[in-house]
Amino acid sequence: MLFMCILSVSVYAQQFTLQDTLRGSITPERAWWDLNYYHLDIEVKPDEKYISGSNTIRYEVLDSYNILQVDLQPPLQIEKVVQDGKKLQVKSKGNAHFIHLQKKQVKGDFNEVIVYYAGHPKEAVRAPWDGGFSWKKDNNSNHFVATSCQGLGASVWWPNKDHMYDEVDSMAISVKVPKGLMNVSNGRLRKVDSVSNTYHWFVANPINNYGVNVNIGDYVHFGEQFDGEKGVLDMDYYVLRDDLTKAKAQFKDAPKMMKAFEYWFGPYPFYEDSFKLVQVPYLGMEHQSSVTYGNQWQKGYLGKDLSGTGWGLKFDFIIIHEAGHEWFANNITYKDIADMWVHEGFTSYSENLFLNYYYGKTAAEDYVIGLRKNIANDKPIIGPYNVNKEGSKDMYYKGSNMLHTIRQLVDNDEKWRQILRGLNKDFYHQTVTTQQIENYICEKSGLNLAPVFDQYLRTPDIPVFEYIVENGTLKYRYTKVIDGFEMPLRIFIDDTPQWIHPSKEWKTTTIKGDLKSITIDRNFYMITK
Repeated sequence: MLFMCILSVSVYAQQFTLQDTLRGSITPERAWWDLNYYHLDIEVKPDEKYISGSNTIRYEVLDSYNILQVDLQPPLQIEKVVQDGKKLQVKSKGNAHFIHLQKKQVKGDFNEVIVYYAGHPKEAVRAPWDGGFSWKKDNNSNHFVATSCQGLGASVWWPNKDHMYDEVDSMAISVKVPKGLMNVSNGRLRKVDSVSNTYHWFVANPINNYGVNVNIGDYVHFGEQFDGEKGVLDMDYYVLRDDLTKAKAQFKDAPKMMKAFEYWFGPYPFYEDSFKLVQVPYLGMEHQSSVTYGNQWQKGYLGKDLSGTGWGLKFDFIIIHEAGHEWFANNITYKDIADMWVHEGFTSYSENLFLNYYYGKTAAEDYVIGLRKNIANDKPIIGPYNVNKEGSKDMYYKGSNMLHTIRQLVDNDEKWRQILRGLNKDFYHQTVTTQQIENYICEKSGLNLAPVFDQYLRTPDIPVFEYIVENGTLKYRYTKVIDGFEMPLRIFIDDTPQWIHPSKEWKTTTIKGDLKSITIDRNFYMITK
């Protein structure tokens, strides 16, 4: 049976500006053309904290129109835009730049514009949360530079179609850096121009704009090959010269991650582009096929177990979490950042699946349940649409606990695994809405999970399960739930499992025999009274 998950509306009182709309919506100046190819060709001058260069944008014409929106944030400036050798007029509204095309745009044609730009890009204050360029130096006073830009937008450092709904099909990245330094970017290294010290990378797969990155340092390389579901996968590691020994020990978590996640989620989505871990001067980020790492060679999250159970110190959090995003963020990508939980909820959940694979279900349960202490339940996980605004930070731990709860409802671990693998297969290299993800899980599980998604994603409340035992009768109900919330619940009566079906109305169940104890299954995320 097919169950459709019905979208509820969450109300946000926040006021938004024209810039929020220009960034967060599919404007008419974006809708008429489809990204095909980028060639980002830049020079980075760390001494001056300055970049310059161009981005060639190839696109397919979907509808006849003559104004094309490209985004670039100040203090960077567009110097000129050219199509077929002719300089074009550009009119700007803040970060959005509207290019007036002279050439007739014919549906089905592939055309190019080249955007030339330069300037001192925004410097990251607290990367990756407040992104931009991180201009640092290593212990030997060599430049150590990296980019990060999720949420803030890739247009903070390069001109592009800065909306997540449209991923470029492939991309070349050319970065000129000072002699003695190396640039590492996404995809595979095609060549190095030793005269200019320019590194040429190529991404063969679709890539989201915030996933593109530049990493510059006195790097050394080591690597290995992983025998995976789609054949041999190249796994490459780039770290600062002085950290090579520590990295060779710490990065042993990388093939372990790959083995566990291919089991749970299906083949790594970017075999053609390889997998890389790249050391950076900030904590880390999920840049596609160029995952960045700065966890200081420690287990856990900078040496801390976020769950408080001890299980979080069994793995390097940044390697497991950020690489988990290769499936949920880079393979399956949200169309609107309001649905960011699709990235962070599933990837937070991947940490507990990693533990499940190597240490068993009890360890995994302990970990994800331990994360509940970090949940604020302050506002809905899903944010307002079309204004580039995410929802509550609870999307991580509340999102993972919601998925863990749904696993209990499916009540068949192999079926649940096939749903997770099916998501990555059926939405392979696609941008999606939360509604697509919810509908898919409803359909493949055969369960009406619509009220569950609405409760956990679109309200700040978690269910309260109230029960009373009187004269051999169990009375129970849910409170603080939306209308229609009747999620089944597994309880243990004298250690014997039993499913009940609470609603907002009191229900009763007769208890047979001498009652010694009633326990509510801890794997369901709710409050019990």
